[in-house]
Amino acid sequence: MTILFDQGTPVPLRDHLLGHQVDTAFEQGWSNLNNGDLLEAAEQAGYDMLVTTDQSLKYQQNLAKRTIAIVVLRSTSWPLIKQRAADISALVDGVSPGDYLEIVIP
Repeated sequence: MTILFDQGTPVPLRDHLLGHQVDTAFEQGWSNLNNGDLLEAAEQAGYDMLVTTDQSLKYQQNLAKRTIAIVVLRSTSWPLIKQRAADISALVDGVSPGDYLEIVIP
């Protein structure tokens, strides 16, 4: 699966998503794109999933016709996310095209 991390997603998480190609919006030159344009660029580039920490994405965008899966991490804290990395990896492995999933990070 090809995965795109947006600006707020901690990059070290990519090391825990084994078997997936993970790129960042920054690496793609998309760090200045807003959410709608980022989703469009990601879909056009063939990404299967966007991992984001933007909890307001579902309120700002019409996600009904999106083919890209969206996983929202409800924290930007790498130490907290790292503690849940195995759970996040398992959830990512089970996501289907067009899914929207929020992962609570206590």
